[in-house]
Amino acid sequence: MGHLQNFISGRRVDPSSPPPHLLKFRSSKLFILSTICVAVFTDIFLYGIIVPVVPFSLTSRAGVPESSVQSWISVLLAVYGAALLVGSPISGWYADHSSSRRLPLLIGLVAMVGSTVMLCLAKSVALLIVGRIFGGLSAAIVWTVGLALLVDTVGQAEIGETLGYVSLSMTLGILVAPLLGGIVYEKAGYYAVFYMAFGLLALDILLRLVLIEKKMARQWLDDEVTNTGSSTDLSISPNRNEDAVVTDARNKNVANTDEEKVAQSNPLGTTEAAPISLPQISKWPAMFTLLKSRRLCAGLWGCVVQASLTSSFDAVIPLFVQDTFHWDSVGAGLVFLALMVPNFAAPVVGWACDRYGPRWPCVAGFCFATPFWILLRLVTYNSLNQKVLLCALLALIGVSLTCVMPGLMAEITYIVEAKEKQIPGRFGKNGAYAQAYGLFVTAFAAGTLIGPIWAGYVEDSAGWGTMSLSLGLFSLAGAVPCLIWTGGLITKANAKTAEERAVNPQTMATNDPLATTRDAEDIV
Repeated sequence: MGHLQNFISGRRVDPSSPPPHLLKFRSSKLFILSTICVAVFTDIFLYGIIVPVVPFSLTSRAGVPESSVQSWISVLLAVYGAALLVGSPISGWYADHSSSRRLPLLIGLVAMVGSTVMLCLAKSVALLIVGRIFGGLSAAIVWTVGLALLVDTVGQAEIGETLGYVSLSMTLGILVAPLLGGIVYEKAGYYAVFYMAFGLLALDILLRLVLIEKKMARQWLDDEVTNTGSSTDLSISPNRNEDAVVTDARNKNVANTDEEKVAQSNPLGTTEAAPISLPQISKWPAMFTLLKSRRLCAGLWGCVVQASLTSSFDAVIPLFVQDTFHWDSVGAGLVFLALMVPNFAAPVVGWACDRYGPRWPCVAGFCFATPFWILLRLVTYNSLNQKVLLCALLALIGVSLTCVMPGLMAEITYIVEAKEKQIPGRFGKNGAYAQAYGLFVTAFAAGTLIGPIWAGYVEDSAGWGTMSLSLGLFSLAGAVPCLIWTGGLITKANAKTAEERAVNPQTMATNDPLATTRDAEDIV
């Protein structure tokens, strides 16, 4: 049992223990990023790949009457969303209070395997529901812990570009899964869909078991530095653990600088400095402290809107192209390529957010998407020109929405970092990154519930044109809070690059680093 616990946590058994094989590679930024991207893609892929087979499972395997299939599909979607909504904050809290990110990742893996097995073998509605609950819990763990692990690994300076790759994996999973699920189910049958799922799961299991966290790898890598006397940089990005000494020194320098400012302002030149009013550390739980931030709430609203717009296509595009162009399920799936291809630019968008701030990419994405959503109402009949117009508009919407998600994901990290800089140690030694991303996942889950319901209901009751108009206006509604709050209050001089955020972390709240008010606290 002790060996199993050490394997799961990655702790060094004793000082004489040899390092794991391929330690540097298994703890490298590239490998950890690849593992998290595969985990996120696998989770969303397993969610979407069974969409085409759920009606078959309900009727042929669970014995549900045809008249009740739609209602039970809604129940299964709602159950998954509820598990994701409830599980995300809990997973974030647990991950921030756990000594290792790897343990909750492995717990999520167990939940994912259990969910897939139950959905594959289910012959009752009850087992399908339990399988969807496990799937939602797995998603909550993978997203919150995985994103927090990436922040630990790469640091704030590169987080936007890194999360761009995660955003790409996320969107690819959303768009590719229904396409492949439909094709495989139509050509090879029910179980072939799950064979594909288990193959992807095997890769995910392998990567998560091989992964070693940076802080665990340092147990051996630090010894190598000590033994060799080398001062060579080990290319390990700074995070909250290895920066503890640096941060302490920086805080002392900041305190000394503040005292010097007060002394210089003393006209009598006395050695007794006037007392400095420092902010009190909040007694609120970290999640409540985060939710008090108007900037974070704006980011979460942007996540809801972006997820709603992206997921709405799943509800309306397949039926629309079938009714309008008489395409089969393969053609309906291939049209999603127009949305998918622009997402390969997500890492570039993240890179831009790291260097110039997330505000304008997010605002531009929402604003540019608005007219293209509204113009979808022009696609009304079957002709080659109409097909080209639909694909072109979908591609332009894909480009626009690609500008949004990397910036919003990076903004979560920027906010937590700013709050930590305001009051060092306010979230404890493990920080609050996992809890912050738990809120992000909750917002994203809410969007994936809102989008299909909104699009499907409006399209059924008021038509395709009204649906596209309403979603276009909804996209514009996402731009307004991002314009005001994302990256800091628009009326303030805000830090944009990682260097600016590190040097002057409170700029986003106030121009005076000594003047921290309740209002400034809520802004950050």
